[in-house]
Amino acid sequence: MKNLSPDYIVGLVDGEGSFTVYVTDTNKNKDVKRRVRVEPKFYLKLIEKDKHILYSLQKFFGCGSVYFQKDTRPNHQHCYRYEVYNRDDINRIITPFFQKNELKLSSKKNDFKTFCKMMAMVNAGEHLKKSGLKKMFALKQTMH
Repeated sequence: MKNLSPDYIVGLVDGEGSFTVYVTDTNKNKDVKRRVRVEPKFYLKLIEKDKHILYSLQKFFGCGSVYFQKDTRPNHQHCYRYEVYNRDDINRIITPFFQKNELKLSSKKNDFKTFCKMMAMVNAGEHLKKSGLKKMFALKQTMH
């Protein structure tokens, strides 16, 4: 798969992609401490035989990683995952691409809009304050 078109990528992400942000719940006392409180990610997961598509995506965007994701659930196949978690890559490459090439599914569009709001909050440093984390945690609950 040499040249991916923007329309192909939008369709693929509509079906198999995800825009998500891990946000620490400030109301919970956790024994396990994560090194970050907010972790934005864009990713796609495909079965092993389609991993070449993920490598094509990585080449198209010029960022991100592809890695094996073992699945031990019954009736599930091992997968490969393309993931972009670097905030600069998300801001410079991923977000502008999907702002220019609009997603079609309403649920995916809504997740992307929320993702963009949360990235704007991160860029403004709101994730460094407890009040900002609380707002972000509430926003995260509206995503699929």
